Amino acid sequence: MEGIMSDSVSLNASKERGARTYSGYLMFAVALVLLGIFIWSIFRAIEMQGGIGNIGACVGWFVAFTIASSGFYMLQPNQAASITMFGSYQGTDRKEGLRWVWPWMTSTKISVRANNLISEKIKVNDLRGNPIEIAAQVVWRVTDTAQALFDVDDYKAFVLAQIEAAVRTIGSRYPYDDIEHKEVTLRGNHDEVGAELRTVLMERLAVAGITVDECGFTHLAYAQEIAGAMLRRQQAEAVIAARKKLVEGAVTMVEMALHQLSEKDVVHLDDERKAAMVSNLMVVLCGERDTQPVVNTGSLYQ
Repeated sequence: MEGIMSDSVSLNASKERGARTYSGYLMFAVALVLLGIFIWSIFRAIEMQGGIGNIGACVGWFVAFTIASSGFYMLQPNQAASITMFGSYQGTDRKEGLRWVWPWMTSTKISVRANNLISEKIKVNDLRGNPIEIAAQVVWRVTDTAQALFDVDDYKAFVLAQIEAAVRTIGSRYPYDDIEHKEVTLRGNHDEVGAELRTVLMERLAVAGITVDECGFTHLAYAQEIAGAMLRRQQAEAVIAARKKLVEGAVTMVEMALHQLSEKDVVHLDDERKAAMVSNLMVVLCGERDTQPVVNTGSLYQ
């Protein structure tokens, strides 16, 4: 069913093509010439005291001048005009300046410039089910004017709706954060997630003849109702991670100390004294406060 629907969409998709239009500057000159001939024909008819032929010539030159003076439109840089005749698409004109088409044709202007859009903040549940607030910035532009005008009802509203849908899709695929940095997250992998967001948007906007130049997140945070709890959780995870690194380093240093003492034959320790030394070193290395040294002036076993 999906394959049939996609095939029908591709068959019904419009495609931009060049329109047959003319230089407006040339037609302006032609209109001035026709206006001059029309005025001359009026004086000619007055001199000849009317006559069907002279009156018919005046009417003919007036109609020609009316046709030539109609159909002008102006195109700025990075602006296009879709030409239709009695509802049928005739092509798109992308040549800037003063342009002209036959009066019975209609021109609809459309911008092909880059548009910068910042979406509103929306609430999404991430991969772990945590509610987050997210907003995106998207730079998009029209590449196929026929699709933008005739394949969707309102291409600007279509862009807004698809951006929101794509942001929700990407936001639910990844967790907000990962303290162990073992998976892709929204907060820690901006470039990778932004590239996937762009891919999803281009797939969604292709039906409207729109491409996405760049995109990224402008706002990313936990929702207000869990922001405090998640902050405490992040702080706890950070403390645990720091303690883990500290203990791993302390164990390595104690192991190195015992090995060097034994290897260099500095002192011989039994198992009980080794355990006491390990305990003291771990306290010194893992403690948060400065330790006070105690000098033993007696024997090792006192």
